[in-house]
Amino acid sequence: RYPMKFFDQLQEATREDREALYAVPVIREALAGQVGLEGYVAFLTQAYYHVRHTVPLMMACGARLPSSLEWLRKAVCEYIDEEYGHEQWILNDIAACGGDAEAVRLGQPSQAIELMVSYLYDTIARGNPVGLFGMVNVLEGTSIALATQAAGTIQQRLALPPQAFSYLTSHGALDIGHMQHYRELMNRLERDEDKAAVIHVSKVVYRLYADMFRGLPRTVQNEVQHALV
Repeated sequence: RYPMKFFDQLQEATREDREALYAVPVIREALAGQVGLEGYVAFLTQAYYHVRHTVPLMMACGARLPSSLEWLRKAVCEYIDEEYGHEQWILNDIAACGGDAEAVRLGQPSQAIELMVSYLYDTIARGNPVGLFGMVNVLEGTSIALATQAAGTIQQRLALPPQAFSYLTSHGALDIGHMQHYRELMNRLERDEDKAAVIHVSKVVYRLYADMFRGLPRTVQNEVQHALV
């Protein structure tokens, strides 16, 4: 029997954290397509507040990687190229939903997203920059699930135009390719401290990302409340 590769070790080590995220009621409802307009726009709003930091975080990470991980710095450059400008897609989606994109751009994230972004910058500056790939594990894995399982049903339910889903639908296809590339990158990591950093950051981001979803408005809850009134 071959030893388990690191990507599989990472999935195993974060299984409970991932299951805790998918157990959040609003995520279960989203995967079933049960999302109201308010909830969808609230999700996009919080997505904007972390996605706008993806490129700056990757740039900071790339600058701090040691020369022994030059191959990983090359991958970071490719990620930067692919991720650049995606926060604008989210603002366009919000506008297509009838939301106020400019107010979102000037607004503040939820506490969970504020803490998540701050924690990632701190990990790069003060900890191990390789840990940033823990964020990639969580966010790309989650967006694949939401995009492939939820976007179509949410669009039908809310009767929104396709241009209200550019972020989610593009990320579904993009991130499936990314995840395969990510698997290959993670399997090339050799140092135990780098692997430990990726696992640790994954766990923290799963928890904070779940907290963000817990704060989103829920359609089912609202419908029950309306029925009671």
